[in-house]
Amino acid sequence: MRNKLHGRELRWLGRCLIGLTILAVLSACQNSGSSLTNSNQDTKPIISIMAPLHFPHPPIDELVKEIEKRTQTKLDVNWVPDGIYTDKMNTALTTNSLKKATYVKYTDYMLMKNSIRSGAFWDIGPYLSAYPNLKQLNKEILGQTAVDGKIYGLYTERPSSRQGIIIREDWLKKLKLSKPTNLDQLHDVLKAFTYGDPDGDGKDDTVGLTDRNDLVFGAFKTISSYFGAPNNWDATNGKFVPEFEAQAYMDAMNFMKKLYEEKLINSDFAVTSKEVQRDKLIHGNAGVYIGSMQDVQRLSDEAQMVNPEARFTLVNHIEGPKGFQIWSIPNYSALYLFSKKAIRTEVELKQMLQFFDRSMDKDVANLMKYGLEGRHYTAKNGQVQLSEETSKIRVNEVNALYALMIADLKNPNVMPIAQSESLSELADTLSLDNEKYAVKDPSLGIESKTYDERGVELYKIISDATYNYMLGKLDKAGFQQEVERWRRSGGNQMISEYNEAYAKRK
Repeated sequence: MRNKLHGRELRWLGRCLIGLTILAVLSACQNSGSSLTNSNQDTKPIISIMAPLHFPHPPIDELVKEIEKRTQTKLDVNWVPDGIYTDKMNTALTTNSLKKATYVKYTDYMLMKNSIRSGAFWDIGPYLSAYPNLKQLNKEILGQTAVDGKIYGLYTERPSSRQGIIIREDWLKKLKLSKPTNLDQLHDVLKAFTYGDPDGDGKDDTVGLTDRNDLVFGAFKTISSYFGAPNNWDATNGKFVPEFEAQAYMDAMNFMKKLYEEKLINSDFAVTSKEVQRDKLIHGNAGVYIGSMQDVQRLSDEAQMVNPEARFTLVNHIEGPKGFQIWSIPNYSALYLFSKKAIRTEVELKQMLQFFDRSMDKDVANLMKYGLEGRHYTAKNGQVQLSEETSKIRVNEVNALYALMIADLKNPNVMPIAQSESLSELADTLSLDNEKYAVKDPSLGIESKTYDERGVELYKIISDATYNYMLGKLDKAGFQQEVERWRRSGGNQMISEYNEAYAKRK
């Protein structure tokens, strides 16, 4: 009896064990499915980026979500107004609070080499060949960005020179003036715009030129180009001479000083932000803006919201003593650097590189550049058609994304434009024309330890002296004394290092 009872107990226990096993398996399957689902949701890589905002608004959420969907990522972009971007970036660098990827303007990049050499950023060169788009990046441009032969950034590609003059065309017509073609005519137009009542309101409330506190991307460097100044350095005879020792630089300072004394320029230009500079043009307080011609469409759109009669045009050829020439930037305008503080592992770095590689594919690249088909543009026969009706929408909803695009000019996946707004098209045409007259910086691709270590403080000596001369606070002798101070403070050593590096390259 006990043996039979024992058998029944065993059979009952067996059934229980089988039942429990089935329940465990089902539970495991359910949990497995749940964890996979959660894993899919939780493991989308977070792409954190610090980028400049050149437009009134960041891109709309609908576009951001669509990019996230197509790239299978979660975007965390810190959009910083362009006027304060450099300061914010430097603060983030010194406080170790950079995002995973940081947009660095080429003018700032030249001054960040110590941080790069100290190990603050990833060397991405060894990884690029693993990505179908990144491995196609231009080797020459990558070489221009190299530090000690290593590649640290993904470059944003821009024309060599977009510099020119944005001018109120309706004011020219009202005052019966032609577009200026030389420096004397430019001065005369600025004088007429200041004292000729171009807006017809009977008040003395306009100024010819609106400028800002930026010697490079403001008016000064472009004007110095017109006078024939070298682009940062002159190495004609194989020996480096800084641009501010050229007579053409002094001539440009004298021209700006004359504009200031005759009140043909906003009197506070030395301390004016880009936003205030733009507002003066948009609200009809000024008639000329010297800088990137690519700004013209947005400036025109915003000005017409204030005054529907406002009309703009562009001028790029201003003849100087040496004919026409224009300064140029390298073939990259900025780089995305990858912070080792924010990116701890190779896995995270590869996720970031994968995002930028994916951003160059056709579906994402065109979304970033043009927006949503049907709302922001139409397509026909593989070409993009843009209309003036959608231009204002793109400014407010799409255009900020352009800062995230790398190597877009040579990217074959970006659809060509069949029909564009006239001002944007004119800006592109004149920027291309500038290529034939562009003056390059001979220091590109060579290095100076002194520049890397002390470039910021040395540049401040000259920038302060340049502004003080134009404002009448320094005479020529005083300016020369500041140049000598620059030389004693490290300038001579910098010149020696560039000469040595230049000779080796030759």
